[in-house]
Amino acid sequence: MFTPELDTTGIIIACAKCARKNRLAYATLDKPTRCGACQEPLALPPTPIAVTAAKPFSALILASPLPLLVDFWAAGCGPCKMMAPELEAVAARAAGRFLVLKVNTEEIPFLAQLYQIASLPTLIVFYLGAEATRAAGAQPAAALEALVQRGVRAVS
Repeated sequence: MFTPELDTTGIIIACAKCARKNRLAYATLDKPTRCGACQEPLALPPTPIAVTAAKPFSALILASPLPLLVDFWAAGCGPCKMMAPELEAVAARAAGRFLVLKVNTEEIPFLAQLYQIASLPTLIVFYLGAEATRAAGAQPAAALEALVQRGVRAVS
């Protein structure tokens, strides 16, 4: 199975029907999209998306009309590991309302420095191009969803 990826203009996903790779443009993530090959409707990823580079991440933050829940974590962090299933549950329930992303601070330390991450895990909600709210420490799924709602209200 193809894992969703970020590039500088969109999220690359595979069509569930024909497996062709499609790019969901950041600026239109809130709009219905169809596969370029088979015309099957495409859905946003129901799992957290791993951030592998700073430039695509920054492009997503600036262009996305959807809120973004970002987990800053590290492999050796016990609370981060405990929270992983909660993030999976939230991503599955988000159903196109928002995206869940994961930034490994050991692999992309620049982003940890840029957002002044002092403890792990740190969760930041980005909305309409800016940081809307943040929380530190492991959180249950309900608290993560409430964090996104607070972030949207703070910006709206």
